[in-house]
Amino acid sequence: MWYQLQNESEIASPGLLFYHDRIRENISRMIKMAGSPERLVPHIKTHKTREIVLLQMEQGIRKFKCATIAEAEMLASTGAKWILIAYQLVGPNIDRLIQLKEKFPDVYFASLLDDLATAQTLSDFCNQKKLEGSVFLDVNVGMNRSGATAAFLTEIIDSIKTLPNIQIDGLHIYDGHIHTVDFDQRKKEVDRGFNQAQKLIEVFIEKIGKEPVIIAGGSPSFNVHTFRPGVLLSPGTNVLWDAGYGEKFKDQDFLGAAIILSRIISKPSVGLITLDLGHKAIAAENPIERRIKILNLDNYQLLSQSEEHGVIQVPDDIWHLAQVGDVYYIQPYHICPTVALHEYAHIVKNGWAQEEWQIIARKRRINI
Repeated sequence: MWYQLQNESEIASPGLLFYHDRIRENISRMIKMAGSPERLVPHIKTHKTREIVLLQMEQGIRKFKCATIAEAEMLASTGAKWILIAYQLVGPNIDRLIQLKEKFPDVYFASLLDDLATAQTLSDFCNQKKLEGSVFLDVNVGMNRSGATAAFLTEIIDSIKTLPNIQIDGLHIYDGHIHTVDFDQRKKEVDRGFNQAQKLIEVFIEKIGKEPVIIAGGSPSFNVHTFRPGVLLSPGTNVLWDAGYGEKFKDQDFLGAAIILSRIISKPSVGLITLDLGHKAIAAENPIERRIKILNLDNYQLLSQSEEHGVIQVPDDIWHLAQVGDVYYIQPYHICPTVALHEYAHIVKNGWAQEEWQIIARKRRINI
């Protein structure tokens, strides 16, 4: 059992485990799938740790994507020199971006943009500090969470490019709403979305006078966009993988590399076992039947969760054998928000949890 710890008695539960060799292997597989490390702009929202960034840099990855100022600060302080904040910054976060640029003058920072008024505000801040604001136009290709349609961006591109101290460097084309299991059908849907941006790409070249840097997709569409020469790829979950993507996307051969170690804390009634696995330990946004996969238990059902407790139903024979304190190894269905619930991860090497890595960018603010 690859997940079994030799020193599990030393690990407080619920505890987050990162499996070092599996993480390194997943990074290698990401690079192999992309064709080269130069094509990768991995999103660090999944792991939020300096050490995994360093592992990616060791294998030649130089560009990174993130979603918060804290994540961007973590990346810059780790040594990353090219950072896209895949978010449209508003309010005080624009000033925080300026502070990042001042603190790390040798780092390229860019943020997303889909709104002319926001572009004007960013331009004003940059103008005051005599800095340049680099932006990627955020293209909405169907997720309807952020971005603007290619048609709208085509209309306002002239206005944005005239703003002082604003440089439009590329396009961000994110299709995170496409989770179709069958690869051929998923590819058709992803291609259909990407094609919506084709005219904008042509307009960009005509009006900006250069080829746009194009960053496309996330984890589900990662292997689809590998077929587009020149397009940069932005997987995130792949570095740790999880039960949800592992079940859905059999066409992507990644290893589960993050586990929650949990223990039985009570046996309140025959057939019921309570684990120290509440909402504060594992992501709870999915329906209750799609939150956890217990690797060392076959027959169970998660019945309920509260802040600190997770109640599972098991057959009577398993219940009679189970003891308070027994350890279960849990693979989350959604690893990204699960990691954000933990202050640190235990790093497993050769079956032993030997050190801890701080999940530093789970914070909303590190220094800036």
